[in-house]
Amino acid sequence: MIEKNVILFVRGEQQFEQGEPEVTELMTEGVMTLAEDGEITLTYQETELTGMEGTTTAFSIRDDTVALTRTGLINSQLVFQRGRRNSSLYETPWGTMQVDVFTNRLVYQLDSRGGVLEIKFSISVDHQVTGENQFKIRVRESGR
Repeated sequence: MIEKNVILFVRGEQQFEQGEPEVTELMTEGVMTLAEDGEITLTYQETELTGMEGTTTAFSIRDDTVALTRTGLINSQLVFQRGRRNSSLYETPWGTMQVDVFTNRLVYQLDSRGGVLEIKFSISVDHQVTGENQFKIRVRESGR
């Protein structure tokens, strides 16, 4: 297993039916772990900017599946597989809800030097679509 300190450029976008998209951009230090079985994990601490301070976020990438796991103030695991719907529980300090995600796009190109991960998906809460979302994460080694 290889573990590297990295810089992550995270851009999250939420588009609701009415209004302009909400965009959050974050540049933060994190860790990229490359396992012998080919799984790549990107881990970082959320900040006040994202409204999730006190939460650790990890994207685990393996083959055609990305799992987004949050632990701490917010606890959840969302699973993304292009063209598939996955359900999970999303725990917040204000309560727990069932969330379904349908992944429209999932592409990544990552290696030991960094790369990019892009996910576009829709979220449904209680079977009602609440909006279109996307993550675009650029990764580079610290010190490069």
